[in-house]
Order: sequence, then C-alpha cells, then structure tokens
Amino acid sequence: MIISRLKPHEDLKKGIINLSKENEIKSGIIICMVGSLNSATLRMANGNYKTFKGPFEIVSSEGTISADGIHVHISISNAEGHVFGGHLGDGCIINTTVEIGILKSDKIFRRVFDPETGYKELIIDD
Repeated sequence: MIISRLKPHEDLKKGIINLSKENEIKSGIIICMVGSLNSATLRMANGNYKTFKGPFEIVSSEGTISADGIHVHISISNAEGHVFGGHLGDGCIINTTVEIGILKSDKIFRRVFDPETGYKELIIDD
C-alpha cells in the first residue's frame, strides 16, 4: 500500500500519475483521498468538461491506476456544502493538501480503447 501527500498548487491528476510512476504502480486502486482544491475540472456524465472555482473539500474519490492511464471519479463540496462530482480532469489544483491511499494489485490492469464507448476502458489480466 502507498500512502502519500500531494502538496499545494499541484495539479491533482498529474500528481497521481507522478506518484504512480515514482512508486512503479502498474496496477492499483485508489482506496482513499481527502484534502482540498482551489479549482476543479470534471468530465460530466454527458462527456462535457466543466470547471468549478473553489475552494472545495474532497468528500470522496475512487479510481484505478494502470501503466497506461488512470480513471478517477471525485466528489467535492463547496463552502455551502453543495456537492459536485465527475471524472477527474486536468486543472484540479490542490489548495492545502491531498492525502491519498493506493492499494497495489497483483492483477495486471490495462486501458484499451473501446470503440463502443469512445474511451479507454479497463482490461484485467491475471
């Protein structure tokens, strides 16, 4: 298991990718993530990206990590407690901190383009 802290002003998505490279995580599962963001860019259910201006608290997150990509969903709450969620995009800038826990897997995770969905989808090999 990897437990780490990402720091202020870092892009969350890039930080997760860098963390996975530094720890040679070829297959992993994000099991926890807490912290705060100044801004967030999320892909919504319709495939469009939306940018939110914070500050925000990260109230939940989960995802998978493979050698050829990450797939992370995140929920954030604003000062009034309103919650927004979606697929983690570039431009989610850390405010004070993000604490993250990643569980390495013995399975082999790959992301392969699926013409039916239009996205790279998870393939799990033994």
